Order: sequence, then C-alpha cells, then structure tokens
Amino acid sequence: MAATARGPLRRLLRKARAHRRTVWLASACSVLNKLFDLAPPALIGAAVDVVVSREASLLARLGFATPQSQLWALAVATVAVWGLESLFEYFYAVLWRTLAQTLQHELRVEAYAHIQDLDMAWFADQSRGGLMAVLNDDVNQLERFLDGGANSLLQVLTTVVVVSAAFVAASPAVAALAILPLPFVVWGSFRFQARIAPRYAEVRRRVGLLNAVLANDLEGIAVIKSFTAEEREVARVERASADYQEANRHAIRLSSAFSPLIRMVIVIGFTATLVYGGDLALRGELNVGTYSVLVFLTQRLLWPLTRLGQTFDLYQRAMASTTRILDLLDTPVTIADGGEALDRAAVRGEIAFEDVHFAYPGREPLFRGLSLRVPAGARVGIVGATGAGKSSLVRLLLRFHEPQGGRILLDGKPIDSLRLADLRGAVALVSQTVFVFPGSVRENIAYGRPEASDDEIEAAARLAEAHDFIAALPQGYDTQVGEQGQKLSGGQRQRLSLARAVLKDAPVLVLDEATSAVDNETEAAIQRSMQRIAAGRTTLVIAHRLSTLRGSDLIFVLDRGEVVEQGTHEELLARDGIYRRLWAVQTGEVLAAPAG
Repeated sequence: MAATARGPLRRLLRKARAHRRTVWLASACSVLNKLFDLAPPALIGAAVDVVVSREASLLARLGFATPQSQLWALAVATVAVWGLESLFEYFYAVLWRTLAQTLQHELRVEAYAHIQDLDMAWFADQSRGGLMAVLNDDVNQLERFLDGGANSLLQVLTTVVVVSAAFVAASPAVAALAILPLPFVVWGSFRFQARIAPRYAEVRRRVGLLNAVLANDLEGIAVIKSFTAEEREVARVERASADYQEANRHAIRLSSAFSPLIRMVIVIGFTATLVYGGDLALRGELNVGTYSVLVFLTQRLLWPLTRLGQTFDLYQRAMASTTRILDLLDTPVTIADGGEALDRAAVRGEIAFEDVHFAYPGREPLFRGLSLRVPAGARVGIVGATGAGKSSLVRLLLRFHEPQGGRILLDGKPIDSLRLADLRGAVALVSQTVFVFPGSVRENIAYGRPEASDDEIEAAARLAEAHDFIAALPQGYDTQVGEQGQKLSGGQRQRLSLARAVLKDAPVLVLDEATSAVDNETEAAIQRSMQRIAAGRTTLVIAHRLSTLRGSDLIFVLDRGEVVEQGTHEELLARDGIYRRLWAVQTGEVLAAPAG
C-alpha cells in the first residue's frame, strides 16, 4: 500500500520536471528556515551557560572574555537568527505558493486541452459534473497541499535529522530516550496512509457524483419546473450530498485519531528526556546549559510530529486528487491527427463514403458497408426515420467518431490522413441543438472567425436573416445573450448559429435538422438563407421536414443504416417508396393501401 501511495507522487514529480529549479529553491528555503528556527534553543542554552559558568562558558572559550560581552554576542546572534529565519520563511512561502499556483494552472489547462482531444464516444461515458470536479476540486486540492503540506513535510524531516544529530553529540544516553518514539511515529504514519488512502479516493468519487447531479439539475431547471419535480430533485441532491458527507465522515474519523495517538507516544520521549536528563544535570554529569538545550530541542523534535496527521491528511487528499487528474491525462487519444495539410481555399467539397462500417460502443452495428457520394458543389438532402444514421454521417465526416471499416473521402483524400483542424475548418455545422456561448451576439457570430470585422459580421447576419432581430435587441450586436443564450428565442438562436456558419465561409456546409425546432416563419427565413448560402459550396441538409429538401440536387433516403433510395425530390415522389410515404404523411395526402 505504501508503494501505491507513493505512485501518484512519482507521477506528479515527473509532471513537475520543468519546475525542478523552483522545487529545489523552495526546498532549500524550507530547510534553511527550519535550521534557523532550531537555533533559539541553542542560544537559550548558551545564555544559561553564560549565567552559570560566566568566564568558563563556551562563549568565553570563543574569545568573549566577560559575561557582558557574551550576552551582547548572544543578542547580535539572536537578531541575526530571527532575521534570517523570517527571510527564508518569506522565500519559501513565495516559492511554494507560486509553484502551487503554476502547477494548478498548468494541470488544469493541460487536462482541459487533453479532454478536447478525446473522441465523442469517451464523453458518452462521462458526466459533466465529474469532469468539473477533476478540473476544479481535484486541481485545487493539489494546490492546497503544495501551498503548505510540502513545506511541513520537509521541515519535519529537517527537524528530525538536525535535532537527532545534536542529541547524539550532546548526550547519546538522553538521545536514545528522546528518539525512542520516532520508529513508532513512522510506523503509525505509514499505517495511517495505507488506511486513509482508499477513504479519500471514495471522497473524490462521491464529490464527482454530487457535482454531476448539480450540473444536470441546473442545466435542466426548466424541465424540473415544468414537471413540478423540485422536491424530487432536492431529495436527489440531498442523497448525493449525504453520500459525500458520509464518505468524508469515514475519512475524518480516522484522520482525527492520528494526532491524539501520536501525541501520547511522543510524550513518553519528552518525559524521559526531562527526568533522565535532569538527573544527569543534578549529578553534574551533564552541563546545565546543555540540559536546557536538550529539553527545548526535545519539544522542537517531538511536538511537530503531532501535526503529521494534518500534513498526511493534506497529502492523501492531494494524492487521491492527483491520481484522478493524471488518470484523465493518461486517457489515450483514439482519434489520431493526420499529417496532411488541407488548403481550405482549394477544397471543392466532394464527399464519398466507401463501404463504411460503424457501430457505437456497446451497440448494434449502424452501418454495414454504407456507400454514397456527394458531388462537389451540390446541395444534397438526407432523410430517414429516427435512428437511421443521418446525424452519424456528419459525426463520421467531422471525425467525432472513427468507422470500424471502409473509408471516408474529401476531394478524393481519406479524411483520416488530413490534419483534424484543417478537416473541421473546411466544414461549417449548424445543428438542431444550438449552443450559444455566454457573451455578446457579436462574439457568438464571430466565434469561428474572431478576427472578422463588424461589416463582415453584419453581412453574415443579414445573409442568415438575423440582422433585423439583432438590431431590435437592447444593445444590438453588443447585447449579452446570457448562459446558453437564454435571453434569445429558439428561432433567434438558430439564426445566430446559421450566421456563425456563414461567417466561417467553409466550402462544406452541413445543416443537421436546423429547422426541426423552429416555427414556420423561421423555417421560411432559414430556407431563403440556405438558397443564398449554398451557392458555390457543397451543402448537406439533414431534415425531417421534406419541404426543406425540395430544391436539393440529390436526396439520399436512409433506412436502418443503408441508402435505400436516392434521386431528386420529383424522382423520389414518382416511386412508391419510403420517401413517397413520408411526403404523404407530412402533406396529409391519403395513399392507397398496399396491395395484399
């Protein structure tokens, strides 16, 4: 178990390799601060020696003849020692805290950047609250340990080494009694680590689950209110919070017992030094000044060990958090970036799926040898029942997922050979679920091109028929849209998303159910926009509303992961197939029952 406990620390030290100089400087300042902190007992012993021995004192042998000059020398030494102790305390505090903040920042940014490289299938098994717990709570827990715990461990180690050496030099017999509790303290500390580590791992797991519940409930607050489920959700949060509280309670019971038990072991060494050392001094076998130093040093040696419980508590919390952070960073990236650059200006937009096989993890295969070709510059519609695989085509095209077989081509080039940024930069996506970022309308439209001018942003908004409603907002393009665009209607958010895609000016435009959740007026506006936007680019339109696809150059009908029909709107209506039946349902046309 001890080896397991050290594992996260070794992994963390490897991550902090770039900051070795700061670690060494901070450690040196911690050690020097403790050395000067241990000097006052020696100065007190020297003062006692001056008063008792006068001209025969140790300082007299060093050249300070009179007791007065010896006291002045001690006064100067005391000021110097306290000044240096304070100076190194300042240095180690600044260095450790700066290191803690730096590592906290780097780990959080690195973890978030790594998350963005992971494929969408991985996200399906994660909770937003759990990831937030890692990026915030766990990273902050590590920062708290580096802020104070690392210094405490170093200073305790320095104290043990220096004071033990001083005891052995002054009186080996007294040293043996003073150091007697140390093996028990060390043994107890390792036993404590072994037992507390799994409890803190459970605490971190529980806080992740609690954060997941809170994040989901805050996101779904409108649904909760509409179904009057407030009490039910409060009870769910209460259960998750109670589980977290209980996990903490188990850890607290054990961690709280450490210091009192260690304190009772330590008092044995202190009492033995006090009694046995005093007896030696009374018999003249031990200098009175030396005895004073040993009594003070015993307290300096043993009492700090009572704080080991708090330090180990911080350490184990930090290591539990470190394990979660580093495990996240060690999650393999399965979508490999291709090495071939793609000039977006030269993209024609021909898309081909050749014998593509694909299944989501743990589910039945969706595509079994799917093949279709989208001509460059064409406006192509894709229809089919829910679950037919329409949106999955887009996810595969953008490499959110990887097919298990076959290949996908863009202008004849396999997309897995292209740089991901170039591939995704060549495709503008407008999806059914529009995500609007907190900020202004202007910032949201310019999300794909932050450098775009105001004129370009307004032109994109006009093309998406969004300018009029934007101009009517309180601050126009500078209006804040709120969290997830709550200050805008669904149709306004959809047109904002369309303007964002227009401004991106990608050679391939994908509209994934972009009109399914809007009213007829907004749908008509989006259709007018599409006519203008589609000019000169490949446009892929996924829709349930077949009226959206009437002007398409080509329509693919998917059923159970296969292309079962393809053609223009008129050609498909002329056949007695799935498209014809879907059209009849949407237009209210009554079809004759199939023969037989």
